[in-house]
Amino acid sequence: MMRIMARTTGLLALLFACSAPAQEIAPDALVKNAVNEVLGVIKQNKDQNTLLDLAEKKVVAHFDFRQMTQLALGRSWSQATPAQQEALERAFRTLLVRTYTAALSQSSGETRVDVKPAALKAGDTETVVRTLAFEPGRKPVQIDYRMRNTSGGWKVYDVVVENLSLVTNYRSTFQSEITRSGIDGLIRTIEAKNQKREG
Repeated sequence: MMRIMARTTGLLALLFACSAPAQEIAPDALVKNAVNEVLGVIKQNKDQNTLLDLAEKKVVAHFDFRQMTQLALGRSWSQATPAQQEALERAFRTLLVRTYTAALSQSSGETRVDVKPAALKAGDTETVVRTLAFEPGRKPVQIDYRMRNTSGGWKVYDVVVENLSLVTNYRSTFQSEITRSGIDGLIRTIEAKNQKREG
C-alpha cells in the first residue's frame, strides 16, 4: 500500500493548498483548485523542507486527522485514554505529512490529474471525490478522497488509492502493534518512524 502511495508522487497531498476557505467551496472544486496550485509548486521546487513547510501550513485545514486516527485504531480507540488519543493523533498526523512530503519531492513535475465531479445532493454531509492521476510512462492511478462536511468545511477522512484504503491499511498494522506492545507501544513505534524520517 505505501509503495503504491509513493508511486503517486505526492498526489495524496493535493489538498495541501487552497486559497479559498473550505466551507465556501464544493469538495470537487476544492480538489481541482488545489491540484493546480500544488502541481505548480512541485514544478518549481522539490526541496523537502519547502514541501514540508507547505504541508504543515496547509494540510491541517483539509484533513480530519482525529477522525482518520480514530478509524485507523478501530475498536482500540475507545480503549485509549484521552492523553493516548491525543498522542496518537499527533504522531499519526506527523507520519502522514512526512510520507506525503517525501512523495511530493519525488514527483517528475509532469503529473496531470483529472478530477471527477462529486455526486452531491442537497443536504449530503459525505461524498467521495474521485481523481485519476497521470504521469508519463506510468499507468494512471485512481485516488479517491472520502470527505465529510464539518463545521470547518469539507475535510478528508480517508484516501483510497487503487481501491486500497489508507485507513484500513493502517488499521491492520496498528492492531498488530497494539497486540504486541499495547497502545503506548504503538505510539512509540509511530514516533520512532517519524524520527527516522527526520534523519
